[in-house]
Amino acid sequence: MISSIKCTTSSLTTKLPLPRSQLSILPTIQNVEQNIGFPLLSFKKPLYLSSTENFALLTKPKRKNVTMCQAYEADRSRPLEINIELPNEESAPKLKIGLYFATWWALNVVFNIYNKKVLNAFPYPWLTSTLSLAAGSLMMLISWATRVADSPKVDLDFWKALFPVAVAHTIGHVAATVSMSKVAVSFTHIIKSGEPAFSVLVSTFLLGEAFPMSVYLSLLPIIGGCALAAVTELNFNMIGFMGAMISNLAFVFRNIFSKKGMNGMSVSGLNYYACLSMMSLLILTPFAIAVEGPKVWAAGWQTAVSQIGPNFVWWVVAQSVFYHLYNQVSYMSLDQISPLTFSIGNTMKRISVIVSSIIIFHTPLQPINALGAAIAILGTFIYSQAKQN
Repeated sequence: MISSIKCTTSSLTTKLPLPRSQLSILPTIQNVEQNIGFPLLSFKKPLYLSSTENFALLTKPKRKNVTMCQAYEADRSRPLEINIELPNEESAPKLKIGLYFATWWALNVVFNIYNKKVLNAFPYPWLTSTLSLAAGSLMMLISWATRVADSPKVDLDFWKALFPVAVAHTIGHVAATVSMSKVAVSFTHIIKSGEPAFSVLVSTFLLGEAFPMSVYLSLLPIIGGCALAAVTELNFNMIGFMGAMISNLAFVFRNIFSKKGMNGMSVSGLNYYACLSMMSLLILTPFAIAVEGPKVWAAGWQTAVSQIGPNFVWWVVAQSVFYHLYNQVSYMSLDQISPLTFSIGNTMKRISVIVSSIIIFHTPLQPINALGAAIAILGTFIYSQAKQN
């Protein structure tokens, strides 16, 4: 392998064949020991020449400027003398992670906006949650059938391990949707930023895990910020508040079950969430029918369409599709980044959702309420740093 080439210009002297016209002027050298009738060079004794400068026939040929190329082996390479900017090998992964985050945040913001619009016109969170899971399941089945995505190779043990994860995921999903049907999107996400506190408490008291003191101290701003935001919320609703709290607790158990039961199973993030959505759909559907029912849905659907118009159908489709897409991207990003980076990204996602929802829905916000939200989110960031260290 040639790693560098150094080119220099110098004179190159070569032995050139003599023209035939000059052969006639060569001196005749005879062998004195043998008397032969024609001149012949001696082959018995070597002829030594001390210099060729006195031979008129051997005039130096004209020197021509030639290019001498010297190649160096890879293990003896020298720096290139030409300025060539090579691409940074770390830029591609960073760009990929940035793209994941930007897509994740954008899809999450769009989902929360359309989800709130649907719930304002159609206040049936159980059906709304079911449609979100159904849309994602249908999308993945089509992807597998058309070979757009590789279907997972799973067995019965995989589905057994996934079942408790799906139960917790279903409860967390429905509880969060119930919360957003009762309170502002910003308030739901402020309360949901307290999920790390639930994670530490559950891990400590139920699993017996111990954390450094810095982790426990980081929970103080999270709990204090959430409490301050809840007390000063203008449109406070207990069902909405409890829905967000139950969602936090359910998602903590989802993560615990996922780590315990799914450890060692080689399934990509794309297919993992697809299977999780399908099992959650099977779990949720009978409960949604029992709690709300088709008659209630039909009456509510007609009312929403009469008030909103055909755009309501688009809202339902958008919130269902974007729910699956943003969760899909978040699970895919887990294959590419560390848990700390994911936690930081999740914190920034909540900030983007809170700010965008306040702007779009003109949510009334007191300064003390905004302060509580800022403290809770800052505590979440401090928690992620403390837990990593």
